[in-house]
Amino acid sequence: MIHGATDELITLRDWLRWAVSRFNEAGLHFGHGTDNAWDEAVWILLATLHLPRDTLEPFLDARLTSSERHVLLERLQRRVVHRLPAAYLLNEAWLGEFRFHVDPRVIVPRSYFAELLEDGFAPWIADPEAVESALDLCTGSGCLAIVMAHAFPNAAIDAIDISAEALDVARRNIADYGLDDRVRAIESDLFATVKKKRYDLIICNPPYVTAAAMDALPAEYRHEPALALAAGADGLDVVRRILSQAHKYLRPGGVLAIEVGHNQDLVTTAFPELPAVWLDTASAEGKVFVLTREDLPA
Repeated sequence: MIHGATDELITLRDWLRWAVSRFNEAGLHFGHGTDNAWDEAVWILLATLHLPRDTLEPFLDARLTSSERHVLLERLQRRVVHRLPAAYLLNEAWLGEFRFHVDPRVIVPRSYFAELLEDGFAPWIADPEAVESALDLCTGSGCLAIVMAHAFPNAAIDAIDISAEALDVARRNIADYGLDDRVRAIESDLFATVKKKRYDLIICNPPYVTAAAMDALPAEYRHEPALALAAGADGLDVVRRILSQAHKYLRPGGVLAIEVGHNQDLVTTAFPELPAVWLDTASAEGKVFVLTREDLPA
């Protein structure tokens, strides 16, 4: 990139075109909130300029100040040269209408659970208002625990993670949403510190990247904590532990749901007798499986 860009690029339209060209030229990888150069550039530009994230057209021909242009150039350089995910550049990530603070202490939120929780996880949860206790296991930034608190208005939510650094981020997000009285961030290796708890619903978006996939990750993903990604040769090290323990932490009729990305075949091969039900969302098929307490090994 050339610093002359700050003199030659005047309007938001100029910067948008230039950013898309540079992203494509550099062969960036997307997947931390967007899946293409255009959407990524729009997100970075609007966020940097403190504009509504869903309102582009009225501002396209607006002229940028000199200070705005220098900040934009610096951020776009970091995206291209260092392959830093946009979410870390901006310290924000979105799940639907929910905005969260993120930084390299946590994986960038991206989960199909956000879609599934929009209708209270129906039909697996018959009455969202009847849920009294729920758990977000491997919470990271606390994003899903916060979405659960909105989906289940009467529930106390535990948000568990093994990483103390991740929980610092989670507590910030919990406080930002004013949920300190309902969502509790807990440092724990899975269920180790909640042995007496029983939940109506446990959801988990655990580490599930296979060893081979870890070796092939694009540079953007290598900025994320490996602890939140890597899960052994077949990506199921954490899933195995959860399935062997979860029965003890669910109430009768309680539900366990686990997200495993593209690993459905690996799960069905590893657990051929498990009566898992695979869920579809508007954007994907078979990324999350569900079991009741009665389906789990005692």
